[in-house]
Amino acid sequence: MALGLLLIRLVLGLTIAAHGTQKVFGWFGGYGPKGTGGFFDSIGIKPGVLMAVVAGLSEIAGGLLFAAGLWTPFAAALIIITMLVAIVKVHNKSYWSTSNGFEYNLLLIVAALGVALIGAGDYSLDALL
Repeated sequence: MALGLLLIRLVLGLTIAAHGTQKVFGWFGGYGPKGTGGFFDSIGIKPGVLMAVVAGLSEIAGGLLFAAGLWTPFAAALIIITMLVAIVKVHNKSYWSTSNGFEYNLLLIVAALGVALIGAGDYSLDALL
């Protein structure tokens, strides 16, 4: 069980953190604060650049904390809140992600919530502390 939780935490957490670096730094093909901010402005999330940085930092912090298993419920909350906003503002056209739906975001929410409810596992900073 501990190894399974570690694998889930690492993949989910580092993937979310990487998404955050797309928004904040423009890494991994991202558009950075200006590009993401312009998109955010266009969908009514204002001020766009500030909100892009806030979203990106939430993803980076939440993802890294989740991957490390540190303050796991808080980390999961950062991930869940960010994904809920993504569903409400962007991925609300259908269920399936191929049609700009919320399938992927829901999967992330449920996985983060599940780990938060179960606990980070033996191979985590939460367990160490």
